[in-house]
Amino acid sequence: MYSQQELDDAIAAGAISAKDADALRAYIEQQRSTVIPDEEQFRLLTGFNDIFVSIAAAILLFAVGWIGQSAGQSTGLLITDHGEMGPSFLGPLFVAATAWPLALFFTARRRMALPSILLLLAFVGGVLATSGFALVQILGAERFNGPNDLNGAIVAGLSAAIAAGAAWLHWRRFHVPITVAAGAAAVAGIFLALVVGIVQPGNTESAKNLILGFVLLLGIGMFLFAMWWDASDRARLTRRSDVAFWLHLLAAPMIAHPIFTLMGVTSGSVGTGEALIVVGLYVLFGLTALAVDRRALLVSALAYVLYALTELFKQFGAVELNVALTALVIGSALLMLSAFWHQARRVIVTRLPANLQDRLPNLDRPAIATQPAA
Repeated sequence: MYSQQELDDAIAAGAISAKDADALRAYIEQQRSTVIPDEEQFRLLTGFNDIFVSIAAAILLFAVGWIGQSAGQSTGLLITDHGEMGPSFLGPLFVAATAWPLALFFTARRRMALPSILLLLAFVGGVLATSGFALVQILGAERFNGPNDLNGAIVAGLSAAIAAGAAWLHWRRFHVPITVAAGAAAVAGIFLALVVGIVQPGNTESAKNLILGFVLLLGIGMFLFAMWWDASDRARLTRRSDVAFWLHLLAAPMIAHPIFTLMGVTSGSVGTGEALIVVGLYVLFGLTALAVDRRALLVSALAYVLYALTELFKQFGAVELNVALTALVIGSALLMLSAFWHQARRVIVTRLPANLQDRLPNLDRPAIATQPAA
């Protein structure tokens, strides 16, 4: 079975025309008798060898990181604070430098999904840590010990900018879907660092709330960016759908956490009114998830609604069974939603304006035997 990516590569190489490739896809779809509507699919494993290679790669990257840290201690290329030795930029530099050539084989040639994700995170994370540690060493660790958050914000912003550039280079070479989310997270980190540097939160509650509000705005922007990718592949047949999946996974906690934190859900005391609002917001998240056919929002907000419902049952007298009742209600509701996802989604989508429906994933999509390469 040929993957969608292999067909795209064949078109790019001139081995087959785009018209013939579309005809082949249409023929294969007609031959499939099983239709799986609204399945949020993405490829994580091509076989057990993915797990085997990922474990081996993780061990190797850990080893080269350790060797890099030891080299930094031997050469004095590390952060020191009042005589105490800290991390060296050589550790993450060695990790990033090792992840790239590994990706040349396991991503570019073998197209292994899970190792590709691991190597991407190792490369971008290694570049981020290398930049941060090197800048701290150059400026001096003593500059970051005071109450001023500006120096830390500057270093974080510059490191995030360099990491965003690394993600862009990785995308240009390998086109791993999660790379776009990694780059978007780095860009969001740049803006967040600028806000932290300007606001200087310290221990001020209002400043922290302002930063949470900005994270919420970034999350909404990330969600819209994910919807742009989704709208370009409404049938979810190409790699663009996988890119959107990872962007939704990134956007969901950036939306859910600030909302519930600003409501005081994480403070440890939730009244009846707050609990009902949390449940209402979760229902709103569920309607949004149905419309866009992405479940990330439901998962990200799950912990908050579980806590709110637990407190709600406790206040109504079910102290001993509050956890069990919460698990029963939420578990049953999510299982019912999963079982009737397509029917529920059809009810929601068909009631939306036509121009909005045209930007959402198709209601009926054929089963996909293979997903795009990682």
